[in-house]
Amino acid sequence: MKRRTFIQALNFGIASATLYKGYANEILFSSNAEPENKVLSYHKIKNIRFSTVKMNYPRLVGKNARLDLHGYGPDVEICVIRTDQGAMGWASLRGSRREAEQISGELIGKKMSALFSPKVGTLLQTHIPFDMALHDLAGVILNKPVYEILGRKDPIITDYYSGMIYFDDLEPADRPSGIERILEECQYDYGVGYRQFKLKIGRGHKWMPFSKGLQRDIEVTKAVAEAFPDCRILVDGNNGFTSDQFIQYLKGIPMVNLFWIEEPFHETVMDYQKLRDFLKSEGINTLLADGEADPDQNLLRTLFEKKLLDVHLTDIEGLGFTNWRNLMPNLIQLGAQASPHAWGSLLKSYYTAHLAGGFGNTVTIEGVTSTSDDVDLSGYLVKDGKLIPSSSAGFGMPLLKNI
Repeated sequence: MKRRTFIQALNFGIASATLYKGYANEILFSSNAEPENKVLSYHKIKNIRFSTVKMNYPRLVGKNARLDLHGYGPDVEICVIRTDQGAMGWASLRGSRREAEQISGELIGKKMSALFSPKVGTLLQTHIPFDMALHDLAGVILNKPVYEILGRKDPIITDYYSGMIYFDDLEPADRPSGIERILEECQYDYGVGYRQFKLKIGRGHKWMPFSKGLQRDIEVTKAVAEAFPDCRILVDGNNGFTSDQFIQYLKGIPMVNLFWIEEPFHETVMDYQKLRDFLKSEGINTLLADGEADPDQNLLRTLFEKKLLDVHLTDIEGLGFTNWRNLMPNLIQLGAQASPHAWGSLLKSYYTAHLAGGFGNTVTIEGVTSTSDDVDLSGYLVKDGKLIPSSSAGFGMPLLKNI
């Protein structure tokens, strides 16, 4: 997932039309007898600090259809926002630290109510780099978990899938470990509590001759489905197929009931119509999910309107938490579901748990199993294949690192 500047998404009504512009709105939100906004108005931003937190994967994560080794876990860029009343909120940045530093001065000295409204989220689109941190800070000030800010006293609990299963059968390059390695990883993830596995496929796009790669994709899918009959199987092609090639793959797994198909090819109306027609002709009932890689929000809306897609995948940070808040009602109107992309950082999985906890309409959440010496992650629980968000204030992840 590339970090981007603000993603234009006007057709979903989630860009400048719905992000409030100008500090004049402070009057609207702080003097209209809304208790929460009055509480926020007592806090002014004192300072913003930048740092990183280290997230550690339990194993080396290998290749997918397009990218080489993904490593052992990222150093996530974060910001810490403190107020003059001693409140502190933090989160990962949306975009780069350099972009955030350039605008951070605009927030200093401003009332929290001028920057954030519980009913809306971040009020200025230019402040979206701080979107997650402002939600966390608001939760701390109001002593509420983020899902409660979104309107739910008790969160909606959502399924949770392992997004950690890459082409690790191909590693190490000088003595590939084979399919058994994939099964070992699934067993580990089963022990974590997952009951859904997302398998990366598309080995024949870049790493193997197509026919051999296709056969390996088929063998891996069958092996995992057979070894874990109580689990749902999701597959992700990372745009590594043509529509005809992907139909070949489906013909090779007739007995596997896929829960969803993600990004088999770069989205077009023609290709998704061909895939949908094939699925209907074969009586295959599976969800089609897309919108992660370089999403064209106009095209995505068209695909949802034509019922060629079922699940919207744009990244939780890439689009922004506030924009996702505005997008969700539109998806409900379209009869579509959400599952914001969260790969790379477990922090994003946990942010998504609060979005889903407040709104529902989220079919499952992407899991990125991690530990960290910098963040207390203990407030979240994986139980019976579902992710239960922290009930502590904000996103409920205390920083262990002194910043």
